[in-house]
Amino acid sequence: MATDPKFVRFLVLFNCDRDYYECHDVMEELWLEEGRSRFWQGLLQVAVGLHHYENDNYTGAVKLLRAALEKLDGYADAEAGIDVKRLREDAAAVLAPLEAWLAEGSGGHPPEPEPIEIRVIDPQLAGLVAAETARPHGDQPRADGE
Repeated sequence: MATDPKFVRFLVLFNCDRDYYECHDVMEELWLEEGRSRFWQGLLQVAVGLHHYENDNYTGAVKLLRAALEKLDGYADAEAGIDVKRLREDAAAVLAPLEAWLAEGSGGHPPEPEPIEIRVIDPQLAGLVAAETARPHGDQPRADGE
């Protein structure tokens, strides 16, 4: 599961490209294929929450980041080759100032979110992510992994 090409692609889009909309599409496919796991859904919701944040939909960002944290809270600190504990901490660090800003009436500019990177802790997965990162952008692997 952790070495699924879609998961690898998701990590590249999330960590390197910061293309939260595209990585949401990739993760949604994996989530549906893998039986709608709460874990994959939590990762999906982090990406969608950050996409909403980037597009000034702050209420949507709060809703999705809260939902993501709720889903990911039930998982081990390390799952599927990634550091889930750190992801939860980073998502919470983005969420808290945004919630405070909204509670204060949204005056001025919204807080600038701290960048989130999903830390890959499994060596095999890290190698796959590095290889995918080195691949030219238009040269995506086929669905069968080739």
